[in-house]
Amino acid sequence: MPKAIRFYQHGGVEVLKWEDVELPPTGVHEVLVRHGAIGINYSDVYRRTGLYPTALPSGMGSEAAGVIEQVGRRVRGVKRGDRVAYVVSDSAGAYATERVLAAEELVKIPAGVSEEQAAAALLKGLTCWYLLRQTHRVRRGQTVLITAAAGGVGLILAQWARALGAQVIGAVGSQPKARLARRYGGQRVLIGYQDMAAQVRKLTRGKGVDVVYDSVGKDTFHASLDSLRPRGLMVSFGNASGPVPPFAPLELSAHGSLFITRPRLLDYVDSSRTRRTAARELFALIKRGKVRVHVGQRYALQDAAQAQQDLEERRTTGSTVLLP
Repeated sequence: MPKAIRFYQHGGVEVLKWEDVELPPTGVHEVLVRHGAIGINYSDVYRRTGLYPTALPSGMGSEAAGVIEQVGRRVRGVKRGDRVAYVVSDSAGAYATERVLAAEELVKIPAGVSEEQAAAALLKGLTCWYLLRQTHRVRRGQTVLITAAAGGVGLILAQWARALGAQVIGAVGSQPKARLARRYGGQRVLIGYQDMAAQVRKLTRGKGVDVVYDSVGKDTFHASLDSLRPRGLMVSFGNASGPVPPFAPLELSAHGSLFITRPRLLDYVDSSRTRRTAARELFALIKRGKVRVHVGQRYALQDAAQAQQDLEERRTTGSTVLLP
């Protein structure tokens, strides 16, 4: 019997239930994928707590990798036995042993990339792709600042930015995380956020950075603004410490005519074609060794509540996967 994590009300990790589930028949344009590894992301926490509106009851999780076991009769491009991965940001259900979904959601996993790597990196890698290639097209010689640089997105973001020729400054919350961030692309790594802006100014000889990629949110917002050069770009793409409180637009001019954006994946990776293009770039970097996927934690699927609690309490590094 297939099993899955589901929840019936918003709240803490205690609302997550490990249950038997009945899968729908595989439709003509759908496939049945047996999961080999499932990715965990902070957006899962936001859905569980209600920060991201979610219709209840609901499954949990947006990305996984595995092997196709059934194929609808009108499916083209993939077949039974193919290794595939997917990100479905607008519907949850990846925390499961198997799942039926539209074939157009899938990307093939190339030889040289494992299912675990794909599950750990796909959503985070697509996020890095739009941040570095679309939101702000990072160029050789630019300097970027990445907060939470030892997190799943942060580690990939730093390596990808280095591969594009950027100088990378990372900021983390502890010495162990600093050591990890240095091994994965951070040329300069700052410990703590309280005096981050002053340290960034010192490292850049008073100039500031071209762009800040900030996934921490409330606790680092003003320090991130203070770290930018005039006309620099603040990319606020996460809320790990809580949402950024309201602020006056005049703050942007006071800091040097800054720009700010709050992007989301669905507005950039908005079609199967775009998703496959981004995935190909990501997987190519992984195969070439330009991006190494650090899986810092592995949990049994039924222990998803513990995995999310550890993520919320910042006890994790790199990517986290669930194993069915």
